Amino acid sequence: MVLCALRQQVLRCSSHCRTWARLPQRQRSGCVYSSIHGFNQDEIKEKLQAFHGGSIDLLKQDSGIAVLTINNPSRMNAFSGSMMIDLEERVSQLENWPEGKGLIVQGAAETFCSGSDLNAVRAISNQQDGMKMCMFMQNALTRLLRLPLISVALVEGRALGGGAELTTACDFRLMAAGSVIQFVHKHMGLVPGWGGAARLVHLVGSQNALKLLGGAVKVDPELGVNIGLVDGVLEGHQKAEGAAPLLQQAENWLSRYTKGPAPVVQAVKKVVLSGRELPLSEALRTEKDIFGTVWGAPANLEALASKSKHK
Repeated sequence: MVLCALRQQVLRCSSHCRTWARLPQRQRSGCVYSSIHGFNQDEIKEKLQAFHGGSIDLLKQDSGIAVLTINNPSRMNAFSGSMMIDLEERVSQLENWPEGKGLIVQGAAETFCSGSDLNAVRAISNQQDGMKMCMFMQNALTRLLRLPLISVALVEGRALGGGAELTTACDFRLMAAGSVIQFVHKHMGLVPGWGGAARLVHLVGSQNALKLLGGAVKVDPELGVNIGLVDGVLEGHQKAEGAAPLLQQAENWLSRYTKGPAPVVQAVKKVVLSGRELPLSEALRTEKDIFGTVWGAPANLEALASKSKHK
C-alpha cells in the first residue's frame, strides 16, 4: 500500500504537488517527516527565522537551467536559520516550474558552503530543537534531490559539513581546481544530520563512506573522481586567465543532459529516481506510466515526423 502511494506521487506532478516523487501519504509534499513524527514545520520555521543573515538566491533562466546560490560570504556561506527557510521556499518554486530542466547549486564569493552558522547552532543546541532542525533540512534536501530537474553542485572553494551534505542532494557534482569537500562532522562531535550520510553511502559505497566520515577526509577533485563522488573537474578557477567562468563551464557541462523539451528531460529524471527509490516491480510500472506521458506527445510526434532513428 505504501509502495503504491509512492508510485502514484511520482506520476502526479501537477502545479499543486510539492515534489514529483511518489511518497507515502504521511510524507506528503515530498517530505520525510510530518506531524506523526512530532514534526511541526511552522514551529521550527518560527524558531529558525530568529537567526538572520545571508540568503538563498534563485535565478530561473530561459534556457530551462536555474541557478541556486548560497549567499552568506561573511560566514563562508554557512546556513543561518533564515537561509534554511529560504532553501525550502526556493525548492517549492522549483517544484512548480514546468519549463525547468536543470539546476546548478553554487556558493557566492568563490566558496561553496561551510554548513550551519555556529550562532544558530549554539542557540538551538538542545537535543529537541536540534532534531527539529535536522528533520526540516532532511525534508528540504530530499525534496531538492527529488526535483524533476537534473541538478549539479558546482563546488568552488570549500564544501564543509552541511555544505558537503548539500552536494550529495544533487544528481552530479563538479569541482573546481583547488576545491575541497569535507565531512567535518566528527570534529564537531557529530554525524551528518541533513541526510548526507545516507546519500553518501548510495554514491560511494559503505566502505568509502566510512573512510570519508570516520577520517573527516579532505576530498580533492582527484580523490572525488576516483571514488565516484565527483563527476567532473572544471578547468582553472574563477580568475584563471583564458578560462571560461566556472558557472558557464558548469552550464555547458549540464546542457548535454538537458538538451531537448522540458517534459522529456523531466521524464528522464523521473524514471531514474523511481528506479533508485522503488523496488523493481514498482519501478517498472512507474516507468511504464511515465512512458505513457511522453508517447504520442508533441516532442515524440515531431521527432517521428522529422527523422528516423536508424539513419
